[in-house]
Amino acid sequence: MKGTKSNNPLMSCPKLFNVQFHFFNLLSSFIIFVFGLSFGVILSFHLKNFSFDLHISTPSPSPSMPQSVNSSIGTSRTERVGLTEFLEPPKVMHDMDDEELLWKASMTPRIARYPFDRVPKVAFLFLTKGPVLLAPLWEAFFKGHQGLYSIYVHSDPSFHSSEPNGSVFYGRRIPSKEVEWGKVNMIEAERRLFANALLDFSNQRFVLLSESCIPLFNFSTVYSYLINSSQTYVESYDLDDSVGRGRYSKKMSPQITLDQWRKGAQWLEIDRDLAIEVVSDQTYFPVFQQHCKDACYADEHYLPTFVAMKFGKKNSNRTLTWVDWSKGGPHPTKFLRTGVTIAFLEKLRNGSQCLYNGKNTSICRLFARKFLPDALYRLLKFAPSVMQIH
Repeated sequence: MKGTKSNNPLMSCPKLFNVQFHFFNLLSSFIIFVFGLSFGVILSFHLKNFSFDLHISTPSPSPSMPQSVNSSIGTSRTERVGLTEFLEPPKVMHDMDDEELLWKASMTPRIARYPFDRVPKVAFLFLTKGPVLLAPLWEAFFKGHQGLYSIYVHSDPSFHSSEPNGSVFYGRRIPSKEVEWGKVNMIEAERRLFANALLDFSNQRFVLLSESCIPLFNFSTVYSYLINSSQTYVESYDLDDSVGRGRYSKKMSPQITLDQWRKGAQWLEIDRDLAIEVVSDQTYFPVFQQHCKDACYADEHYLPTFVAMKFGKKNSNRTLTWVDWSKGGPHPTKFLRTGVTIAFLEKLRNGSQCLYNGKNTSICRLFARKFLPDALYRLLKFAPSVMQIH
């Protein structure tokens, strides 16, 4: 009928075909896009690996290549550390504990001959409660002799004052711990001083001093005496009474027997070899730590006993520090200003006879104690003529 839509299915086929064709075009375009994207990613990854492998396999520059070429390919260099840097004395202050410090200080070369020119130094080790009370006298003693000595100060941790900048004692205080008179921690402090001084390879002789010690001769005399000595100076003797053998504990056996027990002055002088042995001792010192208590007074017995047992042939069995025990008691005589005269100091310098390197000498004491701060004025006044300090 005219004006009526046709319902013939053949007439709708072209439209359906067009829709399907358009859909397949879109689908194939999408598949091609995804495939291309995937291929690009894979290709990029392989090219990157190839570039990296090529860079790794590139031969390193020959020694003749200039530094600029070497640095241009991204090679980084660390700063060289040679023998000079290795021998540089470490800073006095550090964060090592005692175990670490003693371990490091115990190291020693097996080759005796040094592969460098060295100037041997004397290490002056001050065991003090606070400041070095007679510092101005020591300042005059050390003046003009830089490079021939080192200074280390072990003071009570509660002491916080600082020495003036420019003083020979400035910055020379080591990490310290509390020390009690007559206790084993006195020896621990001494070992701490020896260990710190051993870190400087130039230190060859080690002198233990207190804040009340004074030098009896000028620096040149003291330096020559110590550096050229063939012996160490640890006082060590057998005393069969209550303050000698009477302090021995049977619990120290078998490491230390009664016949090996010795007594001596705390203030001593030793060489580098013996100092290494002292800080390395893991046999006898633990015995003292465990059994030398109360009235044992380890500072008067440990090193005299240890040296006599192990290194007696090289030891002089005398101290270089003069002390007056004539009045008796647990402490030596203290000297005030009025006790310091030219005659008195001359007597200390030349009033005895002893052996030095197998020959007789009148120079048997290089230091003396116990001088109080009010004696400083007279000591400085008499120093140029008596002690020849310039």
